[in-house]
Amino acid sequence: MTRTPLAILDLVPISTGSNATEALRNSIDLAQRAERAGYARYWFAEHHLNPGVAGTSPALVLALTAAATSRIRLGSGAVQMGHRTALSAVEEFGLLDALHPGRFDLGLGRSGGKPKLLDGELSAGDAKPAQPKVPAGEQAKVVDGRHPTGLRIPKQFSFLKLLDSPRFALQKRLITLPEAKPQDYAEQVDDVLALIAGTYKSPEGEEAHVVPGEDADLEIWILGSSGGESAEVAGHRGVRFAANYHVSPATVLEAVDAYRAAFVPSQVLTQPYVSVSADVVVAEDEDRARELSTGYGLWVRSIRTAEGAIQFPTPEQARQHQWTDEERELVQDRVDTQFVGSPAQVADQLEQLRDATSADELIVTTITHDHADRVRSHELLAQEWGRRGYL
Repeated sequence: MTRTPLAILDLVPISTGSNATEALRNSIDLAQRAERAGYARYWFAEHHLNPGVAGTSPALVLALTAAATSRIRLGSGAVQMGHRTALSAVEEFGLLDALHPGRFDLGLGRSGGKPKLLDGELSAGDAKPAQPKVPAGEQAKVVDGRHPTGLRIPKQFSFLKLLDSPRFALQKRLITLPEAKPQDYAEQVDDVLALIAGTYKSPEGEEAHVVPGEDADLEIWILGSSGGESAEVAGHRGVRFAANYHVSPATVLEAVDAYRAAFVPSQVLTQPYVSVSADVVVAEDEDRARELSTGYGLWVRSIRTAEGAIQFPTPEQARQHQWTDEERELVQDRVDTQFVGSPAQVADQLEQLRDATSADELIVTTITHDHADRVRSHELLAQEWGRRGYL
């Protein structure tokens, strides 16, 4: 039986009636339980100006979590490189590695700066989506929204409204320095790799040596949602790639196809290495799981209307919302591709995702109103995945 490790992506969600302090304590508790349950990695995302998300600084939360765990790998999923420098990222994770050597994954995301139009990824002001380059591969096998494995591949969602919103402009204003110009992403990744390897030289020939950070024992990952720049940069540099099915399910196949097509062996990897994410909710039976996931659509709506992720509602609170047809269409792809059910049902869907993408690992992210239900979801999934011989 081929192992397929499971990892967790945590946004540090805040539920209604709770606060950031409790959310942070819950996430550290979940990381401890995930370590005992057999999860391979625990990643924290970076998000800003969201009333229902406390994960604003992955490095800080990772430091707290590393002190409370001992074996599980910890990482960023991902740091937003669009508003920071290569040096700041290497220094932060160099500090972490100095205290807890060999435990950290530095996941690099392209977001956080000025969006650009490339291979289906939209920037503010663009009139229509670009036509993505779709390599010959799994994407070509999709018929009527289904891959032969049974995995659902919905229609592509356009982020144009989100990027054109005043809320997005506000975030950009607060998160970036005035007149700051984000560095080219490929160059930025090259700088990260060179600073860690100790080979960085400026155009004038000056060397830079980061202490701590140089020779840090970090795994480098690039996260991406389409077959665009992130996938190509990860492939060309021969580093690990994480594809976001849970963010953009329509483009996950083109993302992994593009990464593999661009892959060049490196000192780190001789062949491509892919992890793929999914939103999941697991309970003892499907009815209970669906009850726990009732607030998910409303939570996604808050993100896609650019108001910022709301505090996760109770099922009762979520049921009070009067949905319009436009709102339902706004969240349909995410709701349809959330894996909700019993341990066996969700494990079956994860197998479909793994087989469709040929993923080496899978990342699961789970949000429920009550912390105990989120813990139980992860524990039940790990038990079933282990029973199948994958852990």
